[in-house]
Amino acid sequence: MYYILMALLDECCGVDIMQKVDMLSHGRVQVGPGTLYAMLGKFEQHQMICKTAEEGRKKWYLITDKGLEMLQKEYRRLHVMVEDGAVYIENPSHTASGFASAHNLKLSDL
Repeated sequence: MYYILMALLDECCGVDIMQKVDMLSHGRVQVGPGTLYAMLGKFEQHQMICKTAEEGRKKWYLITDKGLEMLQKEYRRLHVMVEDGAVYIENPSHTASGFASAHNLKLSDL
């Protein structure tokens, strides 16, 4: 959802969306046509995107205000998750095993 909505900050068609998702994610996320068109249908149904043009089978889409609000909400959710994880990743004593070790406990005691 996240990368598709980001791709639609600019008007584009399905093929362009797939290429932008690949570029935005630095190759980590690739969306196939089946997944993409299913998502576009759901996004359009929920008024998160709108169809801006159609030429034969080719359709262009753009994010709506509602879609932008959802994208921003997802960005904040992901940001909070990273901050939550940083506490444990950057300071191993906050992990369950680190906590157990610091308090002379076995993990099975937790």
